[in-house]
Parts: sequence; structure tokens; C-alpha cells
Amino acid sequence: MHIHPYRTSILLAVTFTLLLSTFWFLPELAFVVFISLLLQLLLAPLVDRLEPHTGRALSSAAVLVSFILLAVILLTLVSSSFIPTFTQFVADFPRISAELEHMPAIEDSPFMADEMNSLWAELQSVSVMALKSSLSILVTLFGKVIDMVIILFVTFYLLKDGDMIQKWLASRFPKRDYSRINALFNRILRALRTYIVSQLAICCIMGTLVFLYFTFRGLPYGSVFAVVSGVAEFIPVLGPTVASIFGTMLTATTSVWFALQTACFYLLITQLNHNVIYPTLIGRTLNLHPVAIILGIILGGEVLGPAGMFLAVPFIVICKLVIEDIYEDRQQFTKKQAASRWFHRRESGEEKTSG
Repeated sequence: MHIHPYRTSILLAVTFTLLLSTFWFLPELAFVVFISLLLQLLLAPLVDRLEPHTGRALSSAAVLVSFILLAVILLTLVSSSFIPTFTQFVADFPRISAELEHMPAIEDSPFMADEMNSLWAELQSVSVMALKSSLSILVTLFGKVIDMVIILFVTFYLLKDGDMIQKWLASRFPKRDYSRINALFNRILRALRTYIVSQLAICCIMGTLVFLYFTFRGLPYGSVFAVVSGVAEFIPVLGPTVASIFGTMLTATTSVWFALQTACFYLLITQLNHNVIYPTLIGRTLNLHPVAIILGIILGGEVLGPAGMFLAVPFIVICKLVIEDIYEDRQQFTKKQAASRWFHRRESGEEKTSG
């Protein structure tokens, strides 16, 4: 078997394997670059619209600054409702936990009672550890601020020079496959843009629906459950399920009837999300099986923790598109080779007949 025809495919597989392995060996660097790429994909359409009027550099800066201001305003608005509610929730959590432990379904079951006690003990130990490590938290917070500044700078240069960087990367592969590599990069970027935009929209929709439900029903901690449900949507399948269980369990301390209604509400919006909103926003662009998503999220969580669970689906999308590209190139080469052999045999047969 000659390796030369598959040189580009081998280079693709090795390149993306090395890039993805950086999340294991250099997680902080890789995370900064990947978040910057996602922000670039989110903001690039606006930059493209402004570019003919202001130039690429100025339009990139204007869009990035506008995004920062919008993010600050949204965080301020959400925090004004979330922080007081979350503070009250933390203060009431011991009472809520005690009420859950004394519910008939849990109190009458030794197994469930032991599980609740172990969970509460673990939460207490986590709180003590958090107090002891307050100084390290301050250092970590400062480091995250630095990371955010770096992410913004990297995002600006990706917005400004993203096309040039893509063309340069494509030119590193064999010249005969330049169009193929460029097309693959475009497919990956389109899929990631569809994913990040759709996930943001789904998070906002789910968070708003949960907040409206808890507000209109007069249930406490509406902002907390809304934020939990919104953030959980970034972890497909598993995230919404955990958020639903969390909301239903804590609503049970108010009333069993309310808990049943909340469970039905979560079931309704989950089905609405999976069958209407998610397919409409994302469509068949990703075309990933739920089992692949769940296994990818579990693997990402084992390797990188919460960040790995968030990045699992983009990783799977990239791997899927690269594997499909290599497979399609292999199929095309096999067909060309078969056609060439058939043509050669036909010519040989005609020569023998004429001879």
C-alpha cells in the first residue's frame, strides 16, 4: 500500500490529534484559545457586515467592545435578581435539606435517609474546605481575570486576521489538497458557529421559561433555578436532566403537588427543547447520536472536569467532520483507482482484439 495518496489524510489525523491533546497537556492554554475561537465565531458575522464601512481592524474592535458592554449590562441585570435570591437560597439550604430528609418518602426509607445524610455531610466538608482555601481562591480569581483579558485580545486578532490565519494553515498541507483543507476548515467553523449560537439561544429560552414559571406560580428561588437551567443547557442531555431533578426535589419542600407540577413542567420544556427548539436551531448540522454525546460528556468530565463537559460536543463535532473528510477522500481515491484499472483493462483488451 502506497502512503503518498493518503499523505494529506494522515497529516489531518496527526494535526487534529495533536491539537486536541493540548487540552490534556496544556489545558489552560488550549481553553483560552478555544474560548477565543468560539467568541470569534459568534461575532464574525457582525464584523463582516461592518468591514466595508470601517475596515476590518476598526470593525473588529467596535464589535468586541460592544459585546463586552452588552455582556456587562446583562450580567448586571441578572445579578441584581440572582445574587439576593442565591444568598437567600444558601441561607435557607440547611432548612431545605432538613425538610427533604423528613419527607415521608425519604424518612421511611433508611437507604434514602443515609444518602441524604452523606450528601449533606459532603456539602458541609466542601464548605469548610472553601473557607480554608480563601487565599488560594483570591489568587485563582486574579488568574481568571488575566485569562479573560488574554481571551479578549486573542479574540480581537482572530476577528481581524482569522481568514488570513485559516489560509496560512491550509497552505501548510500539500498544495493539491489546498481546496479540500480550506473546505474542511469552513465546515468545521460553520458547525461550531451553529453550535455556539444555538446553545446560547437555547440557554436564554430555557432560563426565561423556568424563571417565568417559578415567578407566576409564586415559587421561591426563581432566579436560581433559571440560571441553573440556562447554564445546564451547555451540557446537552445530562445537564437539563440534572437541572430538572434539582428543581423538582427542592420544590417538593413547598408542596408535593407543586413538585408534581414542576416535574411535568420540566418534562414539557425538555420535550419541547429536544423535539422542536434544538432541531430547529441546529437542524442536521451536527447530526450526533445522543449516546455519542453522553459518552463524550462523561469522558470530557473525567479529563478536564466541568470545562471538559462543556467542550465535549465541539470536540465530537470536530472529530466527526475530520473523520468524514478522510473517509470521503478515501472513497473518492478508491473510485478513481477502480475506474483507472477498468479503463486500462479495456484499452488492453482493445489492443489484443486489433492485434
